[in-house]
Order: sequence, then structure tokens, then C-alpha cells
Amino acid sequence: MSRVHCIAVAVSICLGSPFFLHAAEPNPQYEVGSIKIPGATADEAKLEKISIPLALDYLEHGSQAWNTQRKCVTCHTNGIYMTIRPALSDKLGKPSETNRQFFVDALKQLEGTEIDKLKQSTRPAQVIYTAAGLAEWDKHVTHQLSPETERALTLMLSIQNNQGTWGTLDCWPPYESDAFHEATVAAMAVAAAPDWLKNLKDEKLLARVESLKKYLRTENPPHDYSRVLLLWTAARMPDLIPADQKNALVEMVWKHQREDGGWSIRTFAAPNVWGKGNRADRLNAEPDKANPASDGHQTGLAVIVLRESGVPANDPRLQKAIAWIKSNQRVSGRWWTKSLNTDSWHFITYSGTAFPVLALSLCDALP
Repeated sequence: MSRVHCIAVAVSICLGSPFFLHAAEPNPQYEVGSIKIPGATADEAKLEKISIPLALDYLEHGSQAWNTQRKCVTCHTNGIYMTIRPALSDKLGKPSETNRQFFVDALKQLEGTEIDKLKQSTRPAQVIYTAAGLAEWDKHVTHQLSPETERALTLMLSIQNNQGTWGTLDCWPPYESDAFHEATVAAMAVAAAPDWLKNLKDEKLLARVESLKKYLRTENPPHDYSRVLLLWTAARMPDLIPADQKNALVEMVWKHQREDGGWSIRTFAAPNVWGKGNRADRLNAEPDKANPASDGHQTGLAVIVLRESGVPANDPRLQKAIAWIKSNQRVSGRWWTKSLNTDSWHFITYSGTAFPVLALSLCDALP
């Protein structure tokens, strides 16, 4: 699928978003009403001391702006808010209820869409992230399964394909560039929903869950980034893969750690693999291709996955990663991560901020 086609598809789905992924997008990164977040750049100044309130403001305002202006569930912004922010509730307070209501409203709209259309373009990812976000909310905020989460999971499994995964675009790495990614998010949604799978009696839905597990067990992940996601899924779905495979995946993550303690997303897949190679020319042309810098997205993700996989917080290698996180926050509250797609938006700085905050929390390192 060409980049132009991908952009056209997204415009057709995110109603009210005529400027979605426009090539000449001006600053700021997010803007609506009183919210104005400047564009993300590599040379943005760093804070002398880490500020969690600034990070939370960035996450809150970014999601709110997306909800208001773009009007759709997306993997890289409000999808990350709903899958990550609820897990911080105990230490940093309950997330905004307006975000959950947006997902409930999105679910209603998706339920009113023809099944065949839900299997096309960005819609499978929208359905999956809607289910995952509502499930994480139930797990961490209300601690009980909601009817909306049940409906979302049922809808998600109803559009599963015969291979056990879902259709996806292949043009926007890392979130929408391969079906393996979507399958891991769907499996984590199933695992997160309080007692949903334990009490599930519907034979068709049970068969679809098993099909999903079989896919993740037998499909060869396209790259090490997907292997990180498989390890994360296995941490939340303990019966997914055997212990020796988990241990091998943990070692794989450690091998990618940089000398400064962080990780770089660009070492986890060759340029010609992301999005079936549609970003290869751009990524191959980057001057630091041979030695890319650590970034917030991959450093935060690696710490989260290692902690959930049983690595103790006091492991010296994790402590080195925590030191990197604490010394690399920018004045906007973000952590910098360079987009794999374009130099216009760098929306990956959103997960590049949510992941480090959760990483700090899981290592008992919040200021």
C-alpha cells in the first residue's frame, strides 16, 4: 500500500480530520482550544530534574486534543493513553474519565459499522485498541469487568481472520506495519479484562482466543521489535509460551541495550523490514543509522517488559536504564523519539513519554 493511499484511508475514517498527516503540518504537535503542544524535535532542551506532572500534562493534553480534533481511536495517542495511563492510577491518580467515555462512544460507532468494513484499513486497529483500552481501565481503575469491555472484546474477536490475527495496514511502523503487532495487543486485551476469559462460556469466542494464541505461538515474528511485544504478551498471558522461550526473549532485549543504558527502536528491525520496506530509503539515509541514539519509546518499553517478565528492579542494567530516563526528559514533558515515518509529526513521542513514566513506576523510581 502506498503512503498516499494510507493517508487517504486515514482521512476517510478520522471524520473531521481534514489535516490528518498533511505533509506540511505546522507546529504544534497537538493543538485544540487552549491546548497547544509544540512540535517534537531532537534538539528540544532537557530538564535539569525530571518532572512527572509535566509528563502527565503532556499525556493528558495530547489525548484530549486528539479526541477533540481527530475524533477517532488511534494506536499512537489516545490508544496509548488508555492502555498505559490506567496502570498508573494507584501511584499517580485516576486517569481522566473523558478518555474512557470517548472510547465508549467510539465502540458504539464501531458496533454500527458493517463487519466487512471493520476488517479494512485502520478499523481493525481501532477495534483492538478500543477493547484493550477499556480492558486496562477495568483492570486498574474499577477493578471489575464492564459491559462495554465485554462488548468490545466480542466485537474484536468477531473480525478476527482465519489465521488468528487481524488485517492491518503496513505503512506506519511500528503501530500499523504488521499483523503480529495487532495480535499482541488483542491478546493483552483478553488477558487484562478482569475474569473475562476465566468466565467465558461461548464456544465460538473460546475457539477464537485459542486461534489467537496459536498464531502467536507459531507465527515467526517479523523482527526483534515484535519479539519484545511477544515477551510482553507472555508476561500477561503466562501460558502463552514456554519458560525457555521467555528466557531467550529476555536475553534478546538485553543484547539491544545501549552503552548509555537506554534502547533505540531503530536497532530492533532492519530498515527494509519496517512496513514491508516502505520506510527503507528514509531509514537507510539517516546519518546515525549505524549507531542510533537511545530513545524514550524503546527504553521505556524495554524496562516495562523486563520488569513484567520478572527482572528485579534493582538489576544494575535496569538501574542504568532508569538513570537514562531521569536524565533525558525534555522541557515539554516528553521524551524524544524520532518517528520511523516522517519528520512532520513524531507522534511516537507520545508512547515515548507514557512508557518511561510506567517504567519508572514499575521500578519504584517515581520522584
